[in-house]
Amino acid sequence: MGNEAAAPNEKPVHEVLLAPFLVGLVPVSNREYERFVSAGGPPSPFSDREEFKHQDQPVVGISWYDAVSYCEWLTSESDIHYRLPSEAEREYASLGGMIGVDWPWGTSLVQEHPNFEEISSLKRPHVPNIKCANGYSLQCMADNVHEWCSDWYSADYYLSAPLKSPLGPCQGKRKVSRGGSWRHRIKFTRITARASLDPNLRYNDFGFRVYAGA
Repeated sequence: MGNEAAAPNEKPVHEVLLAPFLVGLVPVSNREYERFVSAGGPPSPFSDREEFKHQDQPVVGISWYDAVSYCEWLTSESDIHYRLPSEAEREYASLGGMIGVDWPWGTSLVQEHPNFEEISSLKRPHVPNIKCANGYSLQCMADNVHEWCSDWYSADYYLSAPLKSPLGPCQGKRKVSRGGSWRHRIKFTRITARASLDPNLRYNDFGFRVYAGA
């Protein structure tokens, strides 16, 4: 986990042992999230905006607390315990079975994404598609919307992270997010790049993906 050639908060590279887990193939969509809203969950503040309302686009404007509530609701509707990923799980899932790569598509250049030009021109989230899939068939792991992780953020956490199933610091002010954003000038983010945000905030380039297991 990590990248010695990148930002200080991605160092040092360290080994991590994870229990098996399941990952949603795509971020939670507007269509899926609307079921939660109908059951009493908080709506997205952007749900009426034309550029964000396509049913198969990732839902946006979701705070960390909204995402956790969704996972709890989805768990209550099934026999599976759904949750947000740890930061370590998110990085492992993004690699798609590869080692030491910057991008989920396995090349050294961001421009070699098979849908680079189209995604780079967009001014809204896009409907996930197979062109964005990595080696585990997970779509949009480096683009589209930032995805919340369960961990509190600390820039120097890697210095003391445990080997087995690290869960981040016990407390903090910001929650970890991973992945790229349609709103950025460069809409793709490296696999190991770390970001964070106040968990109360709802931005139009923040969504989430459900995980399960362990």
